[in-house]
Parts: sequence; structure tokens; C-alpha cells
Amino acid sequence: MKIQNIKKVGNKYKIILDNNEIITTNDHVIINNSLLYNKKLTKKELEKIKEDTLYYENYNHALKMLNRKQRSEYEIRKELNKNKVSKPDEEKIISHLKKIGLINDENYAESYTNDKINLTLDGPYKIKRELEENHINSLYIENALENFTQDLIDCKLEKIINKKIKSNNKDTVYIFKQKTAMYLSNLGYSREDINNHLDQIKLDNSNLEKEMDKIYNKLRTKYEGYTLKNKLKQKLYSKGFTNEEINNFIEKTVH
Repeated sequence: MKIQNIKKVGNKYKIILDNNEIITTNDHVIINNSLLYNKKLTKKELEKIKEDTLYYENYNHALKMLNRKQRSEYEIRKELNKNKVSKPDEEKIISHLKKIGLINDENYAESYTNDKINLTLDGPYKIKRELEENHINSLYIENALENFTQDLIDCKLEKIINKKIKSNNKDTVYIFKQKTAMYLSNLGYSREDINNHLDQIKLDNSNLEKEMDKIYNKLRTKYEGYTLKNKLKQKLYSKGFTNEEINNFIEKTVH
């Protein structure tokens, strides 16, 4: 078999054989296999050209992934497996990318953690979980999370809780703390840090008192005396008011 022509099309090459077969490849394959016009190819040489072409297609695909954003070794392997890359080619690609520094899980953990700290509300436990899902070495994770200091955790929790307080216009202290604790837990903060901050909050109860008055005024048109007190207690309790808040309101309002 003989190479009849080699044409460059964009950043690729088309090898045209004398049997009209066309192989689309790249410059690495051309150079590595010393391909020239009129060169005769054995069946083995032709097979190697096709194997090399497939290898560089997969290698370049991995490069494009890394050019878009930093990736872990696990992410690249997962993509190569999805594309059914052979195990020898997978190992060769990963090995080369690690050698030239494009895959580095230690740097990945550091960069990922810093981005999460600077660009999101996520806490350390969520970041740790996400890094573990990417199969990052536990030592790399531990080192990277040292950037998430206690002062930084406290600062983030304070900002998040204050923002929640400003937007709260209907929840009682109890309900507010429950909802906020769940939200912060999902963000990846520890129960201890959450409770330490929530224990210090103070809410403006003026809207809540209006809500209690509204419920009371509605119920007293239907009930009175002992029944009114029971119905009021049940309704206020279902709305999230504490026993102390309910008893204080009833003592002050219901006669």
C-alpha cells in the first residue's frame, strides 16, 4: 500500500492511499511515523498509524478538558473510560499529562478549595466531600482545607445568618433557627459552629407579635374562654411559636 497524497485541512491532515482509503490524522502522527508522499506502507505500519491517530484524538480531547478548567486525575480517567479508551492508552495519556504538570491532584485540591472559599458560601465539610468524590488523596484535602481557618468560618457564618435575619419576616426564633441550621448544614458547616452562632442571634419580634394578634383576633370570633385558649395554643404552636412565647402572649392578651 502506498501514500498517494497528504493534504492539510485546517489543523489536521488527510492521508490519501492508492486504494482511495483516507485517514484523517494530525501532525504528531505524520512526524512520529515519518510519513512522506509515495511512501509504501506495510499492513503493520498502517495499523500503527490508525492506532496513533486514535491515541492523539483521545489525548487532545483530554487537553481540551484541561484547557477549559483544572481537572482531577479521576475526572480525566472517567472521561477517557466513557470514550472507551484502551487501558494502555489511558495510562500513557495520564502519565504524560502528570509529567508535564497538567494533572496534579495536590494543586487541584488547593485551587478547588480556594475557589470555593472565594466564590461560594460553601463550608469545609461540603468542600471535603466534593474533593473525596473526585478521589483526591486525603492528605491533599487536609492540607488544602487548612486555608479554611476558624476566623474565616466565623466570618462566613455571621454574614449568612445576618442576611437570613434581614429577610425573615414571618418565622419565629425556633423555626428560623431550624431552617437556618438545616441550610448551613447543607452548605457544609459543623453543627457546633452553627449552634454557636445561632445561639447569639436576636430577632425583631414585632412582625411575629402582629401574626399572633392576627390569629387571636380570628379565633376569638368563634371561641371564648378555655376553648379559645386551647385553640390559640394549638394554632400558635403549629406556627412554630415556643411555649414561653405562647404563654406570655396569652397571659398578656386573653382575659
